[in-house]
Amino acid sequence: MSRPTGNVRLKAARLAAGFNSQQDLAAALTRHAQDMGLRGMSIGVRQVRRWESDSPPWPQPDCQRVLVHLLGQSMEALGFAPPWGSDDTQHTDLTWRVLLAEGPVAQSAGLLRRRAVAPQPPTAGADFQAVTRSHRRLYWSVAPPQLHPAVVAHARLGCALLPDATDSTRRTVAAALAETYLLAGRIEFFDLREPSAANDTYLLALQAAGEADDSLLGSAILAHMAFVPGWVGDRDGALERMTAARTYARRTSASAEFLAWLDAVEAECETRCGSTRTALHLIGHAEDVLAAGNEHSSPEWMDWFSPARLAAFKGNTQMIAGHLPQARESLLQALAAMTPAENKQRSVVYGDLAVVEAASGDPQRSCEYAGKALDQLAVTWYATGMDRVREVRRALASYHQERCVRDLDDRLYDWSTTLNALSR
Repeated sequence: MSRPTGNVRLKAARLAAGFNSQQDLAAALTRHAQDMGLRGMSIGVRQVRRWESDSPPWPQPDCQRVLVHLLGQSMEALGFAPPWGSDDTQHTDLTWRVLLAEGPVAQSAGLLRRRAVAPQPPTAGADFQAVTRSHRRLYWSVAPPQLHPAVVAHARLGCALLPDATDSTRRTVAAALAETYLLAGRIEFFDLREPSAANDTYLLALQAAGEADDSLLGSAILAHMAFVPGWVGDRDGALERMTAARTYARRTSASAEFLAWLDAVEAECETRCGSTRTALHLIGHAEDVLAAGNEHSSPEWMDWFSPARLAAFKGNTQMIAGHLPQARESLLQALAAMTPAENKQRSVVYGDLAVVEAASGDPQRSCEYAGKALDQLAVTWYATGMDRVREVRRALASYHQERCVRDLDDRLYDWSTTLNALSR
């Protein structure tokens, strides 16, 4: 006789509560969320299926509250394991009982703070945050395979600290943990080309942001999550996540730069999905938002966007749309405006310029830009930049007999570059 598989605890609780199917539970959770005052929250059967799988993800804070209220059991009793480790049985029992007793207003502040026997000192939050800041700066100069393990290890430390932190220290640790997971996800997606792993890491980042009750950080994480479906042409999936990102941004004081970045992210997703006209409209709106500005400043962790990056976004979309003279102008403008701190992105812009010149019938100029991209990649590796160089070579297919293209092949497929690319 075969043993049952999946999260049998949640399945048993579902059946005991009278919900014979995953669809029944999903509909009941959605209705219960509305009754609790969590407007706009919708839980689908796909989510319930993931919760009943062999490795159920730790639900977001609002979902936790609805599950606990509806089924009358703690998260651990329902088969879930928090990413920062389980507390003792007495604390777990107390947590879910308080969640059952509290109303939606009190719950919105986050999960019950654990009262540890020996709580972390107030300095723990600042100390943990200091390392997070250092990793953020190191991202732009350290090779991703070397930095990623350190970032993940730092996240594990944050998960260990979080249950023993209270009040403002807990919020500081949770926010820094969210940023750490966001950085790990960025490395996995943009540098290591592991979108599935990145998506799971972004979910951990979002959960930590919920613990910190940081809507702006939550918005940034959700926008990064939109890249995952967007880059494979899943427009509906990308737009759903962008809608969530914009909703979170409206709950707080977002800077003009942050709002323009949201436009740029959605524009890149639209471009990847073949809607360049919509993308260019979004980029135009982003330029207007930046020009108008507002009274809010950007958070220190937002170091991945600038007017130069927006120009690079624009040039890439114009290139894909076939607007070659405009693309060349935008990309050259981006190069001129980039600071030394943005050198990692230069390989991408050089690659796009190379594609523009190849499409314009100038293989010599195209190869020169591709060579500059390879020069930059030798200094700071970036998988997205290497992808652009490969696009250049495909664009130069009809010129394969040209001397400059053969020279490019010699560089693209020399021992160092080949091993470097394949090993990553």
